[in-house]
Amino acid sequence: MRWDNLGDDPAAPTDIALFGTDAVTTRTFDTPEFRGITFHEVRARSIVNRVPGASRMPFEWTVNPYRGCTHACVYCFARKTHSYLDLDTGLGFDSQIVVKINAPELLRRQLASRRWQGAHIAMGTNVDCYQRAEGRYRLMPGIIEALRDHANPFSILTKGTLILRDLDLLVQAAEVTEVGISVSVGFTDQELWRTVEPGTPSPQRRLDVVRALGEHGIGCGVLMAPVIPFLGDRPEQLRDTVRAIAEAGATSVTPLVLHLRPGAREWFFTWLRQHHPHLVGRYERMYADGAYAPTWYQRRITRQVHELAAEFGIGPARRGAPRRIPVPEDPALAGAPEQLTLL
Repeated sequence: MRWDNLGDDPAAPTDIALFGTDAVTTRTFDTPEFRGITFHEVRARSIVNRVPGASRMPFEWTVNPYRGCTHACVYCFARKTHSYLDLDTGLGFDSQIVVKINAPELLRRQLASRRWQGAHIAMGTNVDCYQRAEGRYRLMPGIIEALRDHANPFSILTKGTLILRDLDLLVQAAEVTEVGISVSVGFTDQELWRTVEPGTPSPQRRLDVVRALGEHGIGCGVLMAPVIPFLGDRPEQLRDTVRAIAEAGATSVTPLVLHLRPGAREWFFTWLRQHHPHLVGRYERMYADGAYAPTWYQRRITRQVHELAAEFGIGPARRGAPRRIPVPEDPALAGAPEQLTLL
């Protein structure tokens, strides 16, 4: 394993080590939720990562306390990052989890630096910061506290219900800075969920998170991702999903069609050949030109979802900065909080 070269950018110089081999502790836990999973605890030298300039992401900085993800989503675009450590991008990505145990203290130090300008920090955009490991390592409370104490804007994207554990901290942070929360729910089909996202909470439990956040004054958007061609894109499936998102009280819904980058592409096609061999040819043609589905298909899905969202009373995420919960000067005059969005 190339611990000495751990970084989020494969183009970064390989002679800049974020931690050394002597800073790695490998552990396994003989409990049902962690059986078969190996945790590599590391003391990282850096935690705030700059997003590569060629990225489509609408933000510049991220924090990723984990590498690898027990959600085991067969389509996860982050699988390729495991190859930078000479780790397997298939089962290894699902079961070899790197834990940056000093992430909260590193972040607090970065935020206190004179060079830091208070830019927005996105979390959950690589692997889920509320995957099962977070229940044991509890890195996110310290991370949110640091962001709150420095009034630094941030956003979180998750499939994990564990975010509700930190609800009080999120409310406190939203009182002093801009906070955006988004939950990923690409479909509500139970059979599809069990096969492509086997380690995640069910779609309904994720929508319960959306509902709970809203009940506590934190508006939550839904990233309807991924919409999976030929398996989750039938009109009735899209309708059922958007209806469920609306009923959960989501402030917005933004569809994203499945994309298959290197690392994820190979693993997804292995799964496809096993579970839906009749679709292999159709996928090869649809993704013949690269990682993304054809523009015409993406536009069709976007149009359908937006039409359904309008029908059910919600809309796409607004562009611009996330919003914070305003603190009323007089509690007796408190009105409804402003909506929060990821983007």
